[in-house]
Amino acid sequence: MHSFLEFEKPVADLQGKVHELRSVAGSGEAVEISGEIERLEKKAEQTLRDLYSRLTPWQKTLVARHPDRPHAADYITGLIEDFTPLAGDRGYAEDAAIIAGIGRFRGRSVAILGQEKGADTQSRLKHNFGMARPEGYRKAVRIMHMAERFGLPVVSFVDTAGAYPGIGAEERGQAEAIARSTDACLALGTANLALIIGEGGSGGAIAIATANHVAMLEHAIYSVISPEAGASILWRDSARAQDAATNMKITAQDLIQLKVIDEIVEEPLGGAHRAKAIVIDRAGAAIDKALTRFDGMSGEEIRAHRRDKFLAIGRSL
Repeated sequence: MHSFLEFEKPVADLQGKVHELRSVAGSGEAVEISGEIERLEKKAEQTLRDLYSRLTPWQKTLVARHPDRPHAADYITGLIEDFTPLAGDRGYAEDAAIIAGIGRFRGRSVAILGQEKGADTQSRLKHNFGMARPEGYRKAVRIMHMAERFGLPVVSFVDTAGAYPGIGAEERGQAEAIARSTDACLALGTANLALIIGEGGSGGAIAIATANHVAMLEHAIYSVISPEAGASILWRDSARAQDAATNMKITAQDLIQLKVIDEIVEEPLGGAHRAKAIVIDRAGAAIDKALTRFDGMSGEEIRAHRRDKFLAIGRSL
């Protein structure tokens, strides 16, 4: 059974009853309950469909943060062949919060950047919950420069609450590293695509998401600050995170209207964590289609496309 979010409690109750009935049926008792199981399963599916048809921005935030949601490593494993990880910023250290490397995507050589949160306690600590330090962004810059040198498009999987705010990161130039990574995205002479798969948090996300094409999963979020932090600043009360999430326009549906993103990738019913293989396949189709658009374009044309795209944000509002 899946790990349920608080607002999914009605579905959890129904699926719990289904599980109990299946246990009874498996015990060998002569009780005909298959009809009741089928009825409850249909009711659970319809309840889930109803819930996800009207998710609030805060509920989407909870779905985007679901611990079972597929992470960057899952997309890389599912979509990239012959992936070769590349480590270190050649200046200070390796940062496991950002996975980087080269591989083949549907016959096309690509460079990969991915913010990895980790799937269990050990891996979350290893990857620092996806919050990169300066060396992570400097590694990303190194990979982007290498990609341009060899004519490789760059695919980024974005999933972070934000850049790491620790003292050590600040001492090593966190803001400067984020700025240089963003600049490297803008200056890149090969096509780049960013897919926001969970949280796209502030400068920590945009440092690798300043791309020709920005796609976003249906229940992901993309914001200048987390709802909790925004509520603390605006109302001096982090408990008003739900209000902040609603007012900040952080959902894919809001952002495509604002032209901040270019595409929404549909998730399976109940969120990406319920059918990882399906959402990874849909992500692959979106990446393939987007990259094909830039085939045959020169470096200057690609830069001009990216520049015009970002300058156009907000002009029609």
